[in-house]
Amino acid sequence: MVDESDPNVPDGHGGGRQDPARSGGTGAGGIRAAFPSGTAGSGRDSGSGRDSGSGQDGSPKGGSGTGPDSTSQGPASRGGTVPAGSRRRRRGRRVRHPWLIASGSLLALVLVLLLTAFLVFQHLKAGYDRNIERFGDPFAAIDPTSRPTTAPEAQDALNVLLLGSDSRVSAGDPAQWKAGAQRTDAIMIVHVDADRRHPSIISIPRDSWVPIPDHGNAKINAAFSFGGPTLMVRTVEKLTGVRIDHVAIVDFTGFVKITDALGGVDITVPKDTHDSRISLTAGTHHMDGDTALKYVRQRYNLPGGDFDRVRRQQNWLRAVMKELLSRDLISHPWDLDSSLTALTKALATDEGFTIDEMQDLAVSLRNLHADDVSFFTVPTTGTGWSPDGRQSIVELDTDQGATLWKALRKDTVTGWIAQNHPELLGGTVR
Repeated sequence: MVDESDPNVPDGHGGGRQDPARSGGTGAGGIRAAFPSGTAGSGRDSGSGRDSGSGQDGSPKGGSGTGPDSTSQGPASRGGTVPAGSRRRRRGRRVRHPWLIASGSLLALVLVLLLTAFLVFQHLKAGYDRNIERFGDPFAAIDPTSRPTTAPEAQDALNVLLLGSDSRVSAGDPAQWKAGAQRTDAIMIVHVDADRRHPSIISIPRDSWVPIPDHGNAKINAAFSFGGPTLMVRTVEKLTGVRIDHVAIVDFTGFVKITDALGGVDITVPKDTHDSRISLTAGTHHMDGDTALKYVRQRYNLPGGDFDRVRRQQNWLRAVMKELLSRDLISHPWDLDSSLTALTKALATDEGFTIDEMQDLAVSLRNLHADDVSFFTVPTTGTGWSPDGRQSIVELDTDQGATLWKALRKDTVTGWIAQNHPELLGGTVR
């Protein structure tokens, strides 16, 4: 018998725990722990049918509650009721912030998508890089002391010598260039100003009569034929005093593919014109690559002769640029890929003009519009004949040209244009 006066015996309802080994059932305290609302806690021993709680007088009944293990268990084990608030708190911790799980899952998904996009971009960039033909270092064979220096105010500007050729076949090693291996129909200096707001593309007519190092005076395009990119750089730097940073050669046949990849370009012709290659009526024409190439190569029935050919080269380049810059690249990524693939397959550059530098340059020009670019031709005094009277040549205006080259060296071409008013490429070209 248990002494009811023993202070270790709890009083009131929910008395000592019935030992399952003695009673053969589950105590009411255990049921309360499983059902905190108390609906299952009838106070009866499910195994014996006897009252395992308290007597009618409220005093404890049964003596198993004072067993040695009754003090080492939690409230439910001792037969006491687990506080409802405590149970609710534990349950609340499981469901209180389901948005944390959702946010974590969303973050993981975003990271996976970003990683995938990065890997795809790197794969595509590597492909573009492989498409570009490299012709070594055309500057390595040039005596560094003979090259122009860059003015402090133009340190962040960039000058690229852009050459248009019938193919981008290079000599690989410029030192192994064979005379007559290549000719160039288009010669342009692409000047990207330091603030990346107003680039200029300045054409030098291919028949310009200039001094070519180690070869005397000749048409400027002969430099490319005599000595490839290296001799062309030496010739242009000697003529202008402008330091060339990179050389890029565009294959005209590849440019046809670029035009086709863009779905064609719009070019306006002010008057009817024709020659053995092409006939065009006045108006705006949506030209595919082959038609645009014939438009550029027209030689006869142009009032300005080779000067008009130069303007047409600029016009085609501008039309392609407009089409590229006007594209919604986010909504049409596959169009962008096809265009960049065609562009890189038509391009050859010096080995120092890496794909990463091209990417950085493109990012720096991300806010550029085609109308921000100034196209014009180096100042000339007209045409004439070579000293032997055998070649029709273009004579450069050395005085006005000197002011232009100075502006180029100091990265002040925009100011030079405003002051000298050269004939900029207009909306329509003959």
